[in-house]
Amino acid sequence: MCVTAVESRPPGVLGASSTSNSRGQRPIGARVKAFVALTKPRIIELLLITTVPVMFLAEQGVPDLWLVIATCVGGYLSAGGANALNMYIDRDIDALMERTSQRPLVTGMVTPREGLVFGITLAVVSTLWFGVLVNWLSAWLSLGALLFYVVVYTMILKRRTSQNIVWGGIAGCMPVLIGWSAVTNSMSWAAVILFLVIFFWTPPHYWPLSMKVKDDYARVGVPMLPVVASNKVVARQIVLYSWVMVAVSLLLTPLGYTGWFYTSVALVTGGWWLWEAHALQNRAKGGVTGGKLKEMRLFHWSITYVSLLFVAVAVDPFLR
Repeated sequence: MCVTAVESRPPGVLGASSTSNSRGQRPIGARVKAFVALTKPRIIELLLITTVPVMFLAEQGVPDLWLVIATCVGGYLSAGGANALNMYIDRDIDALMERTSQRPLVTGMVTPREGLVFGITLAVVSTLWFGVLVNWLSAWLSLGALLFYVVVYTMILKRRTSQNIVWGGIAGCMPVLIGWSAVTNSMSWAAVILFLVIFFWTPPHYWPLSMKVKDDYARVGVPMLPVVASNKVVARQIVLYSWVMVAVSLLLTPLGYTGWFYTSVALVTGGWWLWEAHALQNRAKGGVTGGKLKEMRLFHWSITYVSLLFVAVAVDPFLR
């Protein structure tokens, strides 16, 4: 499917971009911004939101500030390397998709060779950073997340199966384990539960966005679930994963890891999520399409949900 997509592109699209942006015509400021863009900073913000609060839970209070900074920097470098390598691998289909057509490797602001070297360098530096300044358990977890995202998701799953985001999302769950291991140099059921929360959160978070841009994915032959299934089927899957996610999020309290504050936030935010998920399903069942489907309402709420839930994870130890 990838080969078909590339061959359908007008000849020389990528090459022309790279040629017009020769080394002498690429201002240093724009180049710096381009390399930063390769790391996908906005996505990394979300990863850090799930890392730092877990450190508070693991510490049952305020963790060492230097440790938090070292973990965040290492996490940024690692996720940034994974994202850069993802863009290097996907530059062929990125050139054909409207929402990715301005990425640095497509416009030629960064050459493929530069992008590859940049991604590998960040991968190596982040692993050493974690190992030397945090601990080696966190280093191996970080490297494992990077390799899973690049190899398992980007190279194997993404262009082959509609379950790509389900299993590929495991990479996005790893910051929870990294945050816990950074503080304790060990694992815990609390970390596993929060890992599972993010695992079940990822599909219903990403599928609404995929519904919005499914024509882009269809054009390049990437079988995201909304491309190969009807809105009704996708919405049903979103509801299913949402119920499991909310149920898993409530396990922390009966197991003794959190108290009334976290439980209250999990119930309120989870209840609102389920309301939005069922509303989307009802619109899909009714045959609503286009802007009236309002699939992005759930996508935007999903970001708010995970932010509020993990803030509650951080605050709860102070209220018990």
